Amino acid sequence: MTTEIHKLSLGICNCYLVKEEGLVIVDAGPPNQVSKLRMELQTLSIDPQDISLMLITHGHYDHIGSVNAVKALTNCKVAINHHEKEWLEQALRPMPPGIGIWGAVLSVLMHGMTPFMKFPASSVDISLEDKEFPLHPFGINGKVLYTPGHTSGSMSLLLETGEAFVGDLAMNGLPMRIGPGMPSVGDNRNTIKESWKLLLDSGAKWIYPAHGNPFPADVLKEAL
Repeated sequence: MTTEIHKLSLGICNCYLVKEEGLVIVDAGPPNQVSKLRMELQTLSIDPQDISLMLITHGHYDHIGSVNAVKALTNCKVAINHHEKEWLEQALRPMPPGIGIWGAVLSVLMHGMTPFMKFPASSVDISLEDKEFPLHPFGINGKVLYTPGHTSGSMSLLLETGEAFVGDLAMNGLPMRIGPGMPSVGDNRNTIKESWKLLLDSGAKWIYPAHGNPFPADVLKEAL
């Protein structure tokens, strides 16, 4: 079985489309991205209705702002961790604390922008628990892992072939950070490293972040 991975550049967030027997989209991007998504799917000759699941890695604005519109386009099920279910259902906008000096600056900037970060709420179809969630029912050879640290409800999609879609559990590149590694903002640095170890122990070979380009998982191993 072949695995297709397509990066969808929706605003400031990299979202991903994973295609095997089924089609799953990872994150939805900030608000007003559905037209761009529709064009990208058309370029890939993909029918939006073939997407069966939207996995939300965590409930921050730049990952859930277009959930409502993407769900309307695709009619897919929306899955998010139970800790952050209400973030999506009530269109909440919590801001993470900074990690390091640059992270502290970014956190202050993001707090200042909060009044402008408005988006429609969306219903949740699957409330994920803090444990593995298999994706075989959706035609994907992989699973969703509970990987907190950036937020209390962060989840990662790990394919059996070793590609890990981690949201903001790691970042790679400006303006968030220089090079791959620790996210510039997040709840707990030690918990992030514990989640990195879980991914590595579970067979992660390549890390696909929401900010920046993919990079080898060995980078995380060296930073533990």
